[in-house]
Amino acid sequence: PETAAFPRVLCQWSKRPPSFYLLFYASLHTPATMSSLAGGGDPGSGDGHPPRAAERPTDSRKIEGRANEKKCSWASYMTNTSTMIVMIGLPARGKTYMSKKLTRYLNWIGVPTKVFNLGEYRREAVQSYKSYDFFRHDNAEAMEIRKQCALIALQDVKVYLNEEGGQIAVFDATNTTRERRDLILGFAQENSYKVFFVESICDDPDVIAENIMDVKVSSPDYPERNRESVMEDFLKRIECYKVTYQPLDPDQHDKDRSFIQVINVGQRFLVNRVRDYIQSKIVYYLMNIHVHSHSIYLCRHGESEHNIQGLIGGDAGLSARGKEFARTLRGFVENQKIVGLKVWTSQLKRTIQTAEALGVPYEQWKILNEIDAGVCEEMSYELIRDKFPEEYAMRDQDKYHYRYPGGESYQDLVQRLEPVIMELERQGNVLVICHQAVMRCLLAYFLDKSADDLPYLKCPLHVVLKLTPVAYGCKVDMFDLKVEAVNTHRNRPLACGKHDVPPALLRRNSFTPMSSQDQVKRPRLFSVGNPPRTPLPPALDSTRESDEFAEKPETLNCFSPSDSDDSVQK
Repeated sequence: PETAAFPRVLCQWSKRPPSFYLLFYASLHTPATMSSLAGGGDPGSGDGHPPRAAERPTDSRKIEGRANEKKCSWASYMTNTSTMIVMIGLPARGKTYMSKKLTRYLNWIGVPTKVFNLGEYRREAVQSYKSYDFFRHDNAEAMEIRKQCALIALQDVKVYLNEEGGQIAVFDATNTTRERRDLILGFAQENSYKVFFVESICDDPDVIAENIMDVKVSSPDYPERNRESVMEDFLKRIECYKVTYQPLDPDQHDKDRSFIQVINVGQRFLVNRVRDYIQSKIVYYLMNIHVHSHSIYLCRHGESEHNIQGLIGGDAGLSARGKEFARTLRGFVENQKIVGLKVWTSQLKRTIQTAEALGVPYEQWKILNEIDAGVCEEMSYELIRDKFPEEYAMRDQDKYHYRYPGGESYQDLVQRLEPVIMELERQGNVLVICHQAVMRCLLAYFLDKSADDLPYLKCPLHVVLKLTPVAYGCKVDMFDLKVEAVNTHRNRPLACGKHDVPPALLRRNSFTPMSSQDQVKRPRLFSVGNPPRTPLPPALDSTRESDEFAEKPETLNCFSPSDSDDSVQK
């Protein structure tokens, strides 16, 4: 009876991208999942027994919230059970830093995530912080206040996960005692949430002192205090926590918990019982972020011939002004005197030509190629609007999720660029010469922009952005190299809603990547040396099929490569 609904779930997933099935298959073959399926139990529990009735969500608002939540990405479908990420560690160990970065990453890949920082709840309850005495374990009044703040925060977690469509809640607090962690585990079990602990352990005094000076001096707890007094008070606060600190015990007490211990800011890691896909993503990310001083430079290629003609995609070379920008960029790099700079480009001609002018070694990344416009490659927006108004309207309706016929969506591009983000987190100083859509996706990660705003971020030609990670965010410096170029930015439509397009047209996006018989994806131009156009082989010629489809009004929104080829030639 427990597995009777399983075929229905698979039917609902029948429209997922191919990578989804591979990941789902892999997740089924974890020991915990196989055990639970064999016993007919809850895949999340891993105990091989059916979930008790008391463990199942009974709040009808949760069902309603899930029905109304906004779809985000294929990654979000792997979180079939809400998850709490519970931070653990003494003060000044980087817990909030990791919480904010992890939340930014999960939201970027499409998993709705929110941080619940217990310090903010405490500051609301206690308007003025006086000294470290508030954190003494024998201060009964303060201990009760802190416990009540934790309970209020947990109720907000419940509202977010059950009613607001959230999928992951990051509980950012010290959580240094087993009593507090047991309280959280009981709350999670009551609401059928999974729990994954992230413990930050650091005994390097230099790292701790640097964290206090970089972050805690500007904390609301210390208004108008000098650095010496802040350091003294905060070190005493840490000593108050050390008295009752009980680290996770992977050998005995916590051997059945799911967690990762981050030791000395990533020098070592201890990972225990990763039970599902999303937990593996958390581990993957935390093992790749490095705390070090560096800057990331982002710019687009120099102006191309297609930019001047107003055409999207393709593999055109630089215009005269684009070549001038490449030379000017070389002077900019030399003047910046960037230590150990690495240069990355895509495998398209316009970025390679821009990098060639720098006179330094560079790496070509295929995954940095511009968004694939499919059969719309090398067409202007005006031509697409006139010849395929339905496609044009669908893209304006939801630009982030819209997928070009035979091409990509912005959401697909985010998924493709994930390895680049991981390498940028690990590397030193890097200059990335890329494309407009690619630059938007990278900026959205570093600046924590939403999926709605991402496709409309302004990334003009011949401008360099310098991104410098700071405590809980990213500092941005803009350098206009003063080389004239065309404006390729398209503003967000002033009025565009789902009612503007008939429901029949809501079909080609990242959730329902349907394909018609007349859609044939022609080879993408990935590297210098390929011919500008690759003719379709006779077996894939769809001219006859497109004529047949043209007779049917309901299929006017589906068009063939032969249609686009003819329109470009005109």
